[in-house]
Amino acid sequence: MWGRILNLVLKEFRQLLRNRQARLRLVIPPLIQMIVFGYAATFEVYHVSTIVLDLDHSQESRELISHFAASGRFDIVGTARNMAEIRQAIDRADAVVAIVIQAGFAEQLRKGLSAPAQIIVDGTNSNTALIALSYVSQIVAAYAQDIGQDLSRRVHPAQPPTPTVTLEARPWYNVDYNSRWFFVPGVIATLTLIMVINLTAFAVVREREVGTLEQIMVTPIRPLEFIIGKMIPFFCVGLALTAGVAIVGTLWFEIPFVGNPFVLLLGTTLYLLSVLGIGLLISTICMTQQQAFATNFFVINPAFILSGFSFPIASMPVFMQWLSRINPMSYYLVVIRGTFLKGVGLSVLWPQMLALAALGVVLLGLSVMRFHKSLD
Repeated sequence: MWGRILNLVLKEFRQLLRNRQARLRLVIPPLIQMIVFGYAATFEVYHVSTIVLDLDHSQESRELISHFAASGRFDIVGTARNMAEIRQAIDRADAVVAIVIQAGFAEQLRKGLSAPAQIIVDGTNSNTALIALSYVSQIVAAYAQDIGQDLSRRVHPAQPPTPTVTLEARPWYNVDYNSRWFFVPGVIATLTLIMVINLTAFAVVREREVGTLEQIMVTPIRPLEFIIGKMIPFFCVGLALTAGVAIVGTLWFEIPFVGNPFVLLLGTTLYLLSVLGIGLLISTICMTQQQAFATNFFVINPAFILSGFSFPIASMPVFMQWLSRINPMSYYLVVIRGTFLKGVGLSVLWPQMLALAALGVVLLGLSVMRFHKSLD
């Protein structure tokens, strides 16, 4: 049995080594995607195009605008003379945010009253709008505090300062709130999912399409041995791919790895077995490579969306949360982020490991049974 499996494994590796284009596809695209996703995928918002309508023309209004310009989050791209110009700028997408400072702004501040100002946000991109509004709130709060302290010193110079509560934030595991530390481990899991499923799904289909599957099956090799022989090469390729992408992501983006590498290796092994099970199941269902390509698209996109990579699972409807429980990527993201950033071990990650092991057994078992049925 093991001799037949070894011969099939060697055949798969020889085919891969002979195909120069396949070797390049295994190395170059994942590295390019890692770099592109690492830079492009972020929750942070910088250089939001902003237009200003200052109807007060006072020192205080100019100071408020300078606070926005100095933050690095907002780029003042123009000054409007009326509301019509603001509407025109937002309609043409020349500006995402508009700052409107009403007349009497400085006078109200000097009296210690609430000063009129307005923020208009283009809500077509709700994510950017919400993040921009949170930055606006922080900038305005800091400006109001400075103005209040300055006014208190001028009006009551001998009076002690008003007691305030200072909230000191102490973020753990990601002190600078660097979104790449969150996204890059997720990109590693995503690229592994895409590459391994694609490789595995096309493997058996290609054999069936060119007619070599029947030639292999007339040999003494049994269906289970065939599945194992097909799985081992792609497991090794997937493990090497994951390691290579993880090393590049860690060194290029300076993502810290503070966990136990053996815990990550165990989690990656179980994740690869689950993903291989998905790929093999697709390959036993589809008869042509075109069908396999379409099925891959149908499987990979929902797996990405339901994984928690960029959309919190807790915010999804209950039905979608239940679907995420059969998604290996949702468990692996907890493992890879926990080992990379938190340094947690099996005492914390054992539920995810157990879920990945169960999914791997079920998916591989279904693949073997489906392969038997397709042969019959």
